[in-house]
Amino acid sequence: MKKPSFLDRLTGSQNDDYDRILDEEHEFGEDDDLAVEEEEAPEDDDTWSDEDDMGSQQDGELPVDMYQTEDTIVIRALVAGVSPSDLDISITRDMVTIRGVREEFQEVHDDSYFHRELFWGSFSRTLLLPEEVAIDESEAQEKHGLLEIKLPKLDKHRSTQLKVRTNAGHK
Repeated sequence: MKKPSFLDRLTGSQNDDYDRILDEEHEFGEDDDLAVEEEEAPEDDDTWSDEDDMGSQQDGELPVDMYQTEDTIVIRALVAGVSPSDLDISITRDMVTIRGVREEFQEVHDDSYFHRELFWGSFSRTLLLPEEVAIDESEAQEKHGLLEIKLPKLDKHRSTQLKVRTNAGHK
């Protein structure tokens, strides 16, 4: 089957092969010239299993806002329901990682819910910073479920004069 040209797709003109495929009476089978062979995974192959998808729960991704002022990079994240002691914030000069756990307090059975949209469990987020920051001067605070991390930018234009010491007089 020939791939439709850009003009065909733009104008909506159809190819006869597409009409044949979309026809209700068309039966797909091995003798079909458009059929794609399915590859079977070997049963003893340990590279993938249903447990990989369902058994081990992955971390949720923490949504964040990140912006900069003249001298600071600010990161904000909603961490409502998470104790500040359950937050782990790792900072390097060019990257920040926020990890935490939101514990679920289940008051009713699962089948009693009409909607379940809140995220419970562990979460993390790693952000590359647009500029290097002063790690030792960084600070984080949580208020009303909003985590705010302030990362002072490194002043690359700052300079200092070093005095040269000598050990010539000491024996």
